[in-house]
Amino acid sequence: MTGTVVDRVLSPVRSRLIETLAGRSDEVPAWILRLEDGEDAGFFAPGSAAWAVHGGMPTLVAGVRALLLQALHPGALAGVRDHSRYREDPLGRLAGTIQWIHTVTFGSRGQAAAASDMVRVLHRRVTGRYVDGHGAERPYSASDPDLARWVHLSFTDAFLTAHERWGDPIPGGPDAYVADWATAADLMGVEDPPRTAAGLRAQLDAITDAGDLRGGPEVDEIVRFIRRAPLRPVLRPSYRIVFRAAVSTLDPRHRLLLGLPRTPWEPLLPIHSATATVLRGSRILLGPHTQAELAARRRLARLAGAAADPDARG
Repeated sequence: MTGTVVDRVLSPVRSRLIETLAGRSDEVPAWILRLEDGEDAGFFAPGSAAWAVHGGMPTLVAGVRALLLQALHPGALAGVRDHSRYREDPLGRLAGTIQWIHTVTFGSRGQAAAASDMVRVLHRRVTGRYVDGHGAERPYSASDPDLARWVHLSFTDAFLTAHERWGDPIPGGPDAYVADWATAADLMGVEDPPRTAAGLRAQLDAITDAGDLRGGPEVDEIVRFIRRAPLRPVLRPSYRIVFRAAVSTLDPRHRLLLGLPRTPWEPLLPIHSATATVLRGSRILLGPHTQAELAARRRLARLAGAAADPDARG
């Protein structure tokens, strides 16, 4: 009886969380089921750094951190402001990003390449003008090398930092994750992406030191939206903790540009332990493995069986 009562209490929370991450909670999305159908093992394997990081719960913090950091590049921010439906359909945009990440991480090589090609095609339509960090007006395209690089760097740094803070040890260490995810950069046409954690931080520092990032009213607007994301009421208390956790891991220079400087009482707040509790609860709700990882494991089992029994192919 106790288990039934607990399940009744947790079921609405589980449904809302799945809906937020996958776009719907009533069935496994078709794109996840298609991950079973690929004909090769993919770029990464079970036990890889990419599987460990992208299958972990710290991704909930990492996603928020990546959005905040990406907003500091005025070209990237202009693309979101001018072409994204983030206000009308914020969860749809989130679900699309998750689909690409998980397809590259857990899908076959063909599926990863196709998903990346689709994103690159969509990026060709994202064009306009913006004022850069030095006050000059410039044209932009989401396919521009500097914008693509910033998106990759901020994503990689967010996921690595969050996992280092709240995740299990990364197989091969931080360098292994940065090297793994450089594959995604290659698929997206980013030239010479970093392949070590030191290289990643050096490139982030170079862009920051060059003055290419900018705060201001438009950044403030995005920060307010991210801080008060339109989530279901049952998820809002946990999200407030996740948002604070993401902010706490940012470089102080980036926090100032975002209008989120460190406060005198911040060290007194139990952000780390509260976040760990939220992430443990999320893992209980969602299970030990993502649906994308489970689909990938079924594909790998099928391929292994076919290799062991050639007569069973087809």
